[in-house]
Order: sequence, then C-alpha cells, then structure tokens
Amino acid sequence: MDAPAAPTYSPAVTTSVDHTPKQRILLGIVLRVAAMAVLACLSALVKWTGGRGIPVFEIILFRNLFAFVPLGLYIWRTTGFEVLKTRRPFGHMVRSVIGLTGMVCGFSAVQYLPLTEATALQFTSPLFMTALSALLLAEPVGRHRWVAVIVGFIGVLIMARPIPGEMNVPGVTFGILAAFGAAGAMVAIRQIADTERGPTIVFYFTLGGVIVGLVGSAVHWVTPDPLTLSMLILAGVIGGIGQLLLTEALRAAPIGVVAPFDYTQLVWAAILGLVLWGELPHPLTLVGAVIVAGSGVYILHRELQRFRAAEN
Repeated sequence: MDAPAAPTYSPAVTTSVDHTPKQRILLGIVLRVAAMAVLACLSALVKWTGGRGIPVFEIILFRNLFAFVPLGLYIWRTTGFEVLKTRRPFGHMVRSVIGLTGMVCGFSAVQYLPLTEATALQFTSPLFMTALSALLLAEPVGRHRWVAVIVGFIGVLIMARPIPGEMNVPGVTFGILAAFGAAGAMVAIRQIADTERGPTIVFYFTLGGVIVGLVGSAVHWVTPDPLTLSMLILAGVIGGIGQLLLTEALRAAPIGVVAPFDYTQLVWAAILGLVLWGELPHPLTLVGAVIVAGSGVYILHRELQRFRAAEN
C-alpha cells in the first residue's frame, strides 16, 4: 500500500554487515519493526475512515498532505531543502504515477478485505519486481529466482482461495494491483536512484499524492465529522513517519538484515484486525502468506548475493 512495504533491494545500498556495529544493526531492526507497526496502523486508519464513508482519493489527499509535516522537519534537520533540486522531473512523474496507482488500489483493497489478508497481498511486490526488473531493466534473473517467483504466486493463489463463494474478487484484484504498482514504483526508483536522493524521491511522490488527491476529491468530496477528520490527519502524519522510519532503518543497518522484518507488519495487521473488527485470519491466508514471505526473502537473498559478487 505504502511503498516500500515489502523487502526490496536497491543497488545504492551497499552497507556490509561485517562493517556495521552490532548496536547499529539492532537499531536498524528496531526502526524497521517500528515502521511496520506504523504502516499497519496506517492501513487500519485507511480502513476505518473508508468505513465512515470517506472516498479513497480524499484519504489519499490527507495521507500525503499531512505527511509533509514529518517529512519537512526531517529534510530541514538532515539534508536541507537544497535536496529538492532535481535533474529528473520526468522520472519523478513516472514513479509517482505508478506508485500512486498502487496506493489507490491498496487503499481500496483494505475496504474489501480483512486487514491481514490485504496486508499479505502487499508482500507479493518482490515477485512482481523480479519479473519487471528482467523485462524492463534487462537485469539477469536466474532460475532460482524464477522458481521463487512461481512458488510465491502459488502462495497468492492459496491466499486468494479461487473457489466459488470463497474468493473476494474486488479485494484480491485491488490487492494484487497494489503490489504490482509498488513493484513498478521500485523499478522506477532504480532508474533514477543514480542521481536522486531518498528524500527527493519521497518529497515529489508525496507532492504528486497531494495533487492526485485534490483532483479526485474535487469530483467526490465528503465533509468528515471532527473525529474522522482527526483520524485522516493522523493517517497523514503517521504515514510520513513510517516512510522516515524505513529510511532511517536503512541508514542504520544493511537491507539484508532489516528487510526480512518487514513481514512483522502481518503480525501488527492481524492484531489490529482482531481488536478493531474482530477479524480472525483465514488459515489459508496464513499458509499463503508464509509461502509468499519465504519466496520474498529468498529473492532478496539471491539479489544480495548477485550484487556482492559484482562488487568483488
């Protein structure tokens, strides 16, 4: 839903475990787990406000507009606003269009599916990214990773339960499209990451989200009551905080260490779904999620091996 939400590898991240102090590794893990808890809370807020009749584009407007509060403070205290200068405006536009399409689908998915199931479908993103990297970036993808992709999609079929009367067609469709959008956004980021810094990419994506949210809300606006308004604002602030926690986790520790902890988001989603809506995860959702998670971690492992071999 809120990319990046699944383990993905960027060639720009080359920190070695051997050269990272143990306390920094522990800090990176803590930040990553905290990010997953925050993003699970964001998904819950999206589901809750949607249940109060707020349209998806209006939720996207608040999610991105108020994300500028933590994001602006972060840029001011770390890089300075000169980081907003860019040589790749078209690249940012492409990344934003793809990523925001995924966000629209992700926010729609949680309206149709239990929170755990919608979250589990997000983690198919590394499977799509592997295929897209081979097709669009001409990156070599060996048979091991292709097998992992196939196994991962078997896990998706198990989660989707394509049985008459069992499958939630709109929810599963939106969930898979959201993961595809997140994967496409990560591929687009790879194409501009050689010249653009992380805060720059996040800033222009967030700006794009405000614009898309404004346009969509102009078509259909629902005035929220005070409680719903406060939850919409909270969604924006914690969405921005979650993005910054993801960034800081990668500054503290190697991606190969912290990325597998992305799957703790499933645990937080299950807890929130149970507490807020009385949702109990379907056993097949859990089985499929384990298969997808295992495939994603294996793909990450193979990618890291490939890039380490290229560096030596």
